[in-house]
Amino acid sequence: MRPDSNRRSTATTLLPVLLCLAACAALPESRRSSTVTLPTFAPPPVTAKGPVVETLHGVAVADPYRWLEDPADPATRAWAEGQNAVTRPYLAALPHRDAFRKRLESLIRFERWSPPFEEGGRWWFTWDDGKRNQPVLQATTSPEAAPITVIDPNAWSSKGTKALAGFVPDPTGRRLAYAVAENGSDWTTWYVKDLATGKDLDDRIEWVKFSTAAWLRDGSGFFYSRYDAPKNDGDKFAEANKNQRMWFHKIGTPQSADRLVYERPDKPDWGFIPMVTRDGRWLLLETWQGASGHNAIWAKDLSSVDANGPTGGTPFVPLAPDMEAMHAYVTHDGDRFTLLTNKDAERGRLVVVDASRLDAPWTTLVPESDATLEAASCVGGKLFLRRLRDARHEIVTADLATGRSTGTVRLPSEIGSVGGFGGKREANTTFYSFANQVTAPTVWKYDTTTGASTSWRTPNVAFDSANFETRQVFVTSKDGTRVPLFLAGRRGAFDEGPKPTLLYGYGGFNVSLTPEFSAGRLAWIEAGGLFAMACLRGGGEYGEAWHAAGTKTRKQNVFDDFIACAEWLIGERFTTTPQLGIQGESNGGLLVGACLVQRPDLFGCALPGVGVMDMLRFHKFTIGWAWISDYGNPDDPKEFAALRAYSPLHNLSAGTAYPPTLVSTANTDDRVVPAHSFKFAAALQAAQAGPAPCLIRIEMDAGHGAGKPMNKILDEAADRWAFLAAHTGLPLAR
Repeated sequence: MRPDSNRRSTATTLLPVLLCLAACAALPESRRSSTVTLPTFAPPPVTAKGPVVETLHGVAVADPYRWLEDPADPATRAWAEGQNAVTRPYLAALPHRDAFRKRLESLIRFERWSPPFEEGGRWWFTWDDGKRNQPVLQATTSPEAAPITVIDPNAWSSKGTKALAGFVPDPTGRRLAYAVAENGSDWTTWYVKDLATGKDLDDRIEWVKFSTAAWLRDGSGFFYSRYDAPKNDGDKFAEANKNQRMWFHKIGTPQSADRLVYERPDKPDWGFIPMVTRDGRWLLLETWQGASGHNAIWAKDLSSVDANGPTGGTPFVPLAPDMEAMHAYVTHDGDRFTLLTNKDAERGRLVVVDASRLDAPWTTLVPESDATLEAASCVGGKLFLRRLRDARHEIVTADLATGRSTGTVRLPSEIGSVGGFGGKREANTTFYSFANQVTAPTVWKYDTTTGASTSWRTPNVAFDSANFETRQVFVTSKDGTRVPLFLAGRRGAFDEGPKPTLLYGYGGFNVSLTPEFSAGRLAWIEAGGLFAMACLRGGGEYGEAWHAAGTKTRKQNVFDDFIACAEWLIGERFTTTPQLGIQGESNGGLLVGACLVQRPDLFGCALPGVGVMDMLRFHKFTIGWAWISDYGNPDDPKEFAALRAYSPLHNLSAGTAYPPTLVSTANTDDRVVPAHSFKFAAALQAAQAGPAPCLIRIEMDAGHGAGKPMNKILDEAADRWAFLAAHTGLPLAR
């Protein structure tokens, strides 16, 4: 699991991503009022300014709100409480909020599952009935047998603020390693459960971030990576994370006895993700630097060890040492490894690398195509290739020996997102999930012999998908680039004239946006609004060139793409400026912040969430330094100039009328530290010359988003969407 500010966490654990849920009342047009009376707005307290001015590359840069960077300072806590004291009553009084909360409650009461996978004689998956704060981990002896609950995180905290952040079964079926995260932090603590007794062992592994547990095949211990403990407790949410090391933990021993396996003190920015192959022979080490997705893969032969056990023996050898491209392990035969890479193939290819002949050229197994190869797996003796074609997923099967295509998996719809297709190489069954804007995540069982898909788990959601429609269009950006835009609305709504519309985007870190299910977006379009999702440069929809076109000194392309989509929606009379809201989180929060300050005249409402807003100091906190690969380095004069030109914090203009804005963050976010949102909100409030409210909502005991309890998700969604609806003119229900 790499520490991308953007990535949905727990990629290595098969935990389901919590849906972004929000809602509004779903009532016929005839029962809606055309007027909305907003509550009285009490301006937030004026934020004190400090005297900080720095000269960076010959430019004087004022930073009057730097004092808000210390989350442990009583003055910072008092400021946050003062902001919430203004924001919370305003949001609670919004005329739409109760309807949103009520509708949301009814929409989320459906079951959801992750695709099962087999390990240690059990099938594992997560399950959520829609009523609890956290999903639970279940296991069963076969996909058709009744499951048992192995871990219920809801028992850990009455507030639901402790989450299961990862789990890895022991291949022997005796034990389970699992990670616990508190208050949404990236820090995790790993424990080991005896599956026969259901009790935890004494093993406890602390200060782990961005790592999984990789078991030896005999279950005697596992590899993991961690950082040194912070200098003091107050630094754990802000201190830069450097010098990750990989260790081996032997079951039944204290963490202090763990053996160091690999470190690179000469490369403090390198991180390490371990994996042991299914035959137990190889320890693979994914080495990452930054959040671009570029990495290296090294391999250690575990069949040749010495008195030091798995920490000794043969050294690591470089399977794919080039850190200028992406590489991912797929399968292997002896010394021959099949890897997915975009080296010399910007849209991806499969290659074969021989660990016994590292000087030999790589052999291409599956060549690059006109679609972007996102992922590959080997199940049932065949390859499954997940490709993106115009931001839509397709699954192609291929022969393991020749790489030739053997068919296409028939998906439930041509427009959608697919996950899964994992499993053992010899298995004849695999599972996958499918979803789009009007299809809740459904889990399908796939027979690798017959090629048939059958429904395994289908959620029952309280809406009729026949009442909705989706479209894909292409918008021309400022420089002529063709940008995909997905639209969703009630059937017939596209032909009824301008409507309140939400435009969503991300545009960074090689992350592709594909059509996904959100109960809140369904409720929004039920009520008469439209939803639009833009696939911007900086993402991975069209391969590495598309990604690179939205990075570093080319980052302005991302904002130009988003602005072009907004102008297209207005020009085609789907919406108007007062009716157009924009939303994004994390890197998407940066997107919304940058577009807000560049074009305050274009939008009717802005919802930047957990955004990277200070582009001159992002690299100084927690894992922010890793984003230099996408954003550029503020310490480089040329890249500094580009960053300063769009940094949301540094481009607010006093005396400007900004649209209604609700900034969202959390006090224990240690991915994008809350100082970004704190400083931006303070500066926006000081610059605002118009009557519109510019507020910040600060969630307590929560982090960047992963592991957030359902009750907090419900409250945040109701607040956010009530603000959007009220300020874009969504009619009230009568």
